[in-house]
Amino acid sequence: MEIGSKIRAIRNRKEITISQMCEGTGLSKGFISNVENNNTSPSINTLQTIATFLKVPLPYLLLEKDEHMTVIRKNERKITTFNESNLMVEHLATRGGLSVRLVEFPPGASTGEKNAHEGEECHLVLKGKILAEQGEDSYILEEGDTFNWCASVPHHVKNIGDEIAKVLIAVYTEG
Repeated sequence: MEIGSKIRAIRNRKEITISQMCEGTGLSKGFISNVENNNTSPSINTLQTIATFLKVPLPYLLLEKDEHMTVIRKNERKITTFNESNLMVEHLATRGGLSVRLVEFPPGASTGEKNAHEGEECHLVLKGKILAEQGEDSYILEEGDTFNWCASVPHHVKNIGDEIAKVLIAVYTEG
């Protein structure tokens, strides 16, 4: 864990000198230098003092690099197209067991036969008119409508409108 490097980066970004940090925290220059060079591990109380001075939440200092915020630019998104129906899936974000996708259904396009997989799904219809079916349930949904289901029960979504339908889907599977 590179807590010291993170503290230095925050301090430098905020244009705070080591002297100012010493004055604001009551810690010595030598100690702060050792912390920032990852030569010593400060106590939780000391980390809280540093976090308060830097105006960052203590848990932020404890995050590993791969736990920080992730950004995927629009032009960097992975896109999957299913040729048989021209269904387009944009993979917006993935974190742990959570995946967020934007699915574009051309008129008449569907997810194919009812399928099932592990996890939970939540859907928001952004545009168009779709038919969502699961088990014996069948609903027509339009812009602004939401629905969710246990994905292990066979399900199916179809665009029944005359225009492209767009659905934002969050899928959660335990990792």
